[in-house]
Amino acid sequence: MSEEGMKEVVEAGLKIAGIPIDVVFTSTLTRAQMTVPLALLHHKSGKIPVFMHPNGAKVYSEETQKQLIPVFMAEELNERMYGELQGLNKAEMAKKYGPEQVQKWRRSFDERPPGGESLADTAARTLPYFKTQIVPYLEKGQNVLIAAHGNSLRAIVMYMKNLSKDEVVHLEIATGEPLIYSYSHGRYDLSR
Repeated sequence: MSEEGMKEVVEAGLKIAGIPIDVVFTSTLTRAQMTVPLALLHHKSGKIPVFMHPNGAKVYSEETQKQLIPVFMAEELNERMYGELQGLNKAEMAKKYGPEQVQKWRRSFDERPPGGESLADTAARTLPYFKTQIVPYLEKGQNVLIAAHGNSLRAIVMYMKNLSKDEVVHLEIATGEPLIYSYSHGRYDLSR
């Protein structure tokens, strides 16, 4: 994560500093994991994010536990794999494959880049995890923070807003801009 990216995350964290957070989910990629403590740096709760490991130590003190926010890592929330395009910038890809083809790979729902995932593939791994691991916290009335990536978040927002595969093509997830949704009885509403 660049210094500019870190500043962006801290600024985004200030926008959510007053919202209680009960649990955090993040991908297994370093930049998403770095986002968590930076976004919570100035959180009004003063709670400490603690990355939960399957065989990690247990906190037995109830008082200490009240000062912690559990953070769960899941590869299901990882960014879409771009295969042979991984690590290339848009200009290099456009030069090699043409701008129209690159745009299809980047934005369409079904198109896979060579050796990579489509948004449909990303949704196929992200949404079952969202439904089985994250939604139960929402159903208990807890506030959840998800620190993930543009395409895994696009898949989740597509589901929450019931977007078609044609509509999701136009969905942009801006970096540094928290999306805040409320949840009630299986319905997701974007808060303004």
